[in-house]
Amino acid sequence: MAAMAVALRGLGGRFRWRTQAVAGGVRGAARGAAAGQRDYDLLVVGGGSGGLACAKEGTRWGLGGTCVNVGCIPKKLMHQAALLGGLIQDAPNYGWEVAQPVPHDWRKMAEAVQNHVKSLNWGHRVQLQDRKVKYFNIKASFGDEHTVCGVAKGGKEILLSADHIIIATGGRPRYPTHIEGALEYGITSDDIFWLKESPGETLVVGASYVALECAGFLTGIGLDTTIMMRSIPLRGFDQQMSSMVIEHMASHGTRFLRGCAPSRVRRLPDGQLQVTWEDSTTGKEDTGTFDTVLWAIGRVPDTRSLNLEKAGVDTSPDTQKILVDSREATSVPHIYAIGDVVEGRPELTPTAIMAGRLLVQRLFGGSSDLMDYDNVPTTVFTPLEYGCVGLSEEEAVARHGQEHVEVYHAHYKPLEFTVAGRDASQCYVKMVCLREPPQLVLGLHFLGPNAGEVTQGFALGIK
Repeated sequence: MAAMAVALRGLGGRFRWRTQAVAGGVRGAARGAAAGQRDYDLLVVGGGSGGLACAKEGTRWGLGGTCVNVGCIPKKLMHQAALLGGLIQDAPNYGWEVAQPVPHDWRKMAEAVQNHVKSLNWGHRVQLQDRKVKYFNIKASFGDEHTVCGVAKGGKEILLSADHIIIATGGRPRYPTHIEGALEYGITSDDIFWLKESPGETLVVGASYVALECAGFLTGIGLDTTIMMRSIPLRGFDQQMSSMVIEHMASHGTRFLRGCAPSRVRRLPDGQLQVTWEDSTTGKEDTGTFDTVLWAIGRVPDTRSLNLEKAGVDTSPDTQKILVDSREATSVPHIYAIGDVVEGRPELTPTAIMAGRLLVQRLFGGSSDLMDYDNVPTTVFTPLEYGCVGLSEEEAVARHGQEHVEVYHAHYKPLEFTVAGRDASQCYVKMVCLREPPQLVLGLHFLGPNAGEVTQGFALGIK
């Protein structure tokens, strides 16, 4: 994670520049901070979109956090690579003479994606310089409620104090450390986008959107891919739509091991990975060999190394996420938290960005606008994309009762599927409404091409 210190324009229209903090003893820095002699107006601790939005931020990959480096951006680009593979298969139906099959070059794709990510890293750094934001590439932790400390690359200790501190450290993939060989031989979404060589035959463990998205683009570029699911797919999403996502993926080459949980991973003499798992349906143990094992079993907040207890910041005992109020304030009034690190917030980049902007406007711009977390649209970039906004059918029924919920739905066939002869049996849209007039729309769910763009329009109407 990184620390960013900012001198922001105050309500009087003047910049308040402070002396930059220098290395020194924590005790001395704490005395100065407690006495009100602080270095900065605002200190942002974090490496992602929310932090950048606040300070206008870094991680071990570079500026931009999960979304830019190992999330939305490389994921969407590799998803696009897979979609292009499908379009190449369609091309002969539209008159293009394309020799089939067309091979895919992982190394070339990965290099292009990584170069784009690096350009975004550089762009963020330039923007910080242009906006007079001081960037510290350090592993930050709290010294007290106004002080953050860290060690720079050269071993130099850096102490920073500020009137306001925003925590935007996000989350990291969870490793199943109880499984033998999981840490030694498995990778996560932090790694897949930066592989120099093709992952080859891949086992993706998990049923999260990360699992389905990664397995989807791996299948789409021609790699043998298996998803091992212990329970239901896309927990928290509409389950009818989730089932249709799985049906489409299964019919287009992704293999599914349902009701299975891995127990051991071993490296064989030939370098392949032997995975042992138990089938909960039969109670039997089984094994398979793969080139890569990708863990996508959830994410954990990046809070453990922050020493939050020294600042008095409360976290959830169950999730270790930070507890905040509607103003994004923690249990310490001048310390705030936004994004994936916060309990009960959507783990979505645009949400963190908007929350960060609104927070800074409240702190320094005289605004009173709060972030609205209701009806935030999202899209799962599986091969057939799933976009949604509002309540799932299950949530609507739980909240209002089955007798008060009406669902309108339709299958459809995208025009581009017709000439290509594509199967459109999973292209589907449904609208979850209150039954009583005027039948308020509670949720909209769309499965099909360009779901993200389609859902944005519906989201505006629902808001």
